[in-house]
Amino acid sequence: MTSLKNGGNSLKDSKTVQNMDSLVEIDDDTVLTEYLVDMLHKIFDPLPVPMILIDKDSKVRMINQVFADFLGYPKSYIIGKPVAEIDKNTRFPFVLKTKKSEIAWKHKFGNGRTAIVHRIVVLDEQGEVKYAVGMVLFEDLDQFKDIIEKNKLLENEVHLYKSQLKEMYGAKYSWDTIIGNSPKMSQTKFIAKRAAQSISNVLILGESGTGKELFAHAIHNDSARNHMPFVKVNCAAIPSELLESELFGYEEGAFTGAKKGGKIGKFELANGGSIFLDEIGDMPLKMQAKLLRVLQEREFERVGGNRTVKIDLRVIAATNKDLQRLIAEGKFREDLYYRLNVMTIEIPPLRERVEDIEEITIKLMEKLSNQLGIYVPKISKKALELLKSYSWPGNVRELENVLERAINLTETDTILPIHLPLYITQNKRKIDPNSIDSLQNLLEQTEREAIKSCLEYTNGNKLKTAKILNISRTNLYSKIEKYGLE
Repeated sequence: MTSLKNGGNSLKDSKTVQNMDSLVEIDDDTVLTEYLVDMLHKIFDPLPVPMILIDKDSKVRMINQVFADFLGYPKSYIIGKPVAEIDKNTRFPFVLKTKKSEIAWKHKFGNGRTAIVHRIVVLDEQGEVKYAVGMVLFEDLDQFKDIIEKNKLLENEVHLYKSQLKEMYGAKYSWDTIIGNSPKMSQTKFIAKRAAQSISNVLILGESGTGKELFAHAIHNDSARNHMPFVKVNCAAIPSELLESELFGYEEGAFTGAKKGGKIGKFELANGGSIFLDEIGDMPLKMQAKLLRVLQEREFERVGGNRTVKIDLRVIAATNKDLQRLIAEGKFREDLYYRLNVMTIEIPPLRERVEDIEEITIKLMEKLSNQLGIYVPKISKKALELLKSYSWPGNVRELENVLERAINLTETDTILPIHLPLYITQNKRKIDPNSIDSLQNLLEQTEREAIKSCLEYTNGNKLKTAKILNISRTNLYSKIEKYGLE
């Protein structure tokens, strides 16, 4: 064996170099110094993972101490020997022949120990086998099973955290949550579903209690952003001096009382998803200008900071205010209105969709019964008629409050008129759902009631009745016949 000289030039014809207690074979065209051999051992031996290096002839060229101990042989005995002499069950010859690596295979060694291993083939530029690396991932199956169990627990925790995050910053409602199939509601849902599939900003208009937030949730859930955050902001509930930091966040030291490390804003939380700006009509003019810039540039700076934050999100805004009136009064920016007013959804009030009241009532009774723990599944026909005859200025929210009161009052499984508030039961306004839009029908109904009451007052005296009503007797006779009051 030729000795090493001055950088190893005399090793050109050498086959092996002995270093310490191990041997490393080298190719004819490779110059390997004692220093490099020593470094390879220093790198391999401290590693807690068993590793081995096999050449193209299936001989062991390098093994670290932990693997040698695992196999039960000294390193000096293993290096240079065919791998099959060290492990009679080895698959390295097959792996080298097929040139296909084996990842995370269960393997039973010749000494009886079972482990999960990698066998990785390394090819040269011509695609020929150069060597193979072996690695033991888990030294016994119990260790492997333990890792799997820990991984399952970790996955469960991640799933829990994701669920909690979705609950905090996620949309809860879908189209199924929005009750009503009246013509007006069906048209509104149709427009909202089309808006959900677009990438444009959405403006939801409607009176208080009509369900604007439900529509915002459903639009996000039906959009391509449904797997990303849905962040809600009530612009009317946050003091104007705090609204900027709430929306855009702030840097540490931005103002007295600022948290250490700063705070992320709602727009950053919603990045990639949707932000729902409820009661946008109550946003101060100063903030309207900043919001306009965000919508135009898709960027902003935190309060007290100078770093530009880029965002990609969709704005869903809602209000019960008349924005055009606010624009005329100088309380809302016209340019912001047109930026938001791309896809507009107008939710009809409950009084304009009387056909939906029965279905909404039943659904609300189911919901409230579960919440209150009081099972009340029925409502009398008379009570339902009274609900339909009321104008509902507070819309569905008011209806829910009335039903909650009724469920608490009833001692049976049925809501009766007596369980409804007096302002509903004594409501004189009568509405025929089939003629709600017909002024003529309403006028005729009122006229008939007036003539009938007057005839009862005069004990059927038509002359006296005509004088009281200030109409001719001929006209009175005609109307009596028309309304069947004979």
